[in-house]
Amino acid sequence: MASNAARASARSAESTAIDPCRRRAALAIGLAPAWLLAGVPATARAQREFPERPIRWIVPYPAGGGSDFLTRIVGHQLAIDTGQPVVVENRTGGNTALGAAEILRAPADGYTVLSADNGTLVFNPLLYRNLGYNPQRDFAPVTLLGRFPMVLLVGPASGVRDARAFLEDARAYPGKLSFASAGTGSPHHLAMELLERQAGLRMQHVPYRGAANAVADLAGGQLQTMMCDLAAALGFIRSGRVRALAVADSVRLPQLPGVPTFAELGIAGVEAAALVGVVASVRTPAELVARLQQAIASAIHNPAVHRRLAAYGIEPVGGTPAQFATLLHQESERWDGLIRELNLTLD
Repeated sequence: MASNAARASARSAESTAIDPCRRRAALAIGLAPAWLLAGVPATARAQREFPERPIRWIVPYPAGGGSDFLTRIVGHQLAIDTGQPVVVENRTGGNTALGAAEILRAPADGYTVLSADNGTLVFNPLLYRNLGYNPQRDFAPVTLLGRFPMVLLVGPASGVRDARAFLEDARAYPGKLSFASAGTGSPHHLAMELLERQAGLRMQHVPYRGAANAVADLAGGQLQTMMCDLAAALGFIRSGRVRALAVADSVRLPQLPGVPTFAELGIAGVEAAALVGVVASVRTPAELVARLQQAIASAIHNPAVHRRLAAYGIEPVGGTPAQFATLLHQESERWDGLIRELNLTLD
């Protein structure tokens, strides 16, 4: 989603400290007299003072992509709000499994968290027999950061001007159209597979390593179509390098008010988004998970952060751990049938 993503993906890790622009004069606990703290156990004091040192935030994607952008914007505000640096580390590889493994190795103290999308938490467990982690067993949901709605795109060379014409052509020439994705098993790939099933289409899948390269080749005319998250596609759409035909959402998107939903076109059930949230080790005390959620949600709902994410094509959320856990369960049930129907595996 940015020009430096390819260079970033060549590195196994990149660390950037997000230094707070200002610090609180003191945390509330720091104002308490020493005699009040003398009888409080050290673990309880640590929880009350949380955070009292830098937070390490793992992103399992290259720098410059949508998950990375979202993490850094929220992390910057989190650093301002808490008075503690937030260190973002890009740990790529293994279809996000290498980044997820960092949480398994880290202390369960709330100071190491992972940006995890539905690829990491929903699709991977269905796609890999030997994954190396189990989201339900190993991770504690903290909050959903935001949604990346999916949009059906065509390139500039396409003579198709609207979604109905696209669907007619795709049905008339089964197997002739090629669609790009951000990778096999990615939200982009499965969103298009969902459209194929619901609309009775058959196209050829061309997987890429990330949405940025895929949408760039679509704009260059190398492929005919793709389902892409709005954040990656918005600049291309506004510049006229690709055309948006339909949105895979329940309602029209404010950034694309003239683009219909699939439901408006008479195709039910085509709703898909990349969902990016935060998880911690399942061994993290519930009190610390709650404090993390409150701090991160507060950063998300900062008006300036909210406006910037929305302008980029991201729907900010910041819900509770229970709401995030419920969503993940619902998503697993929703996509399990399609993945099994496709007999799609990655190992």
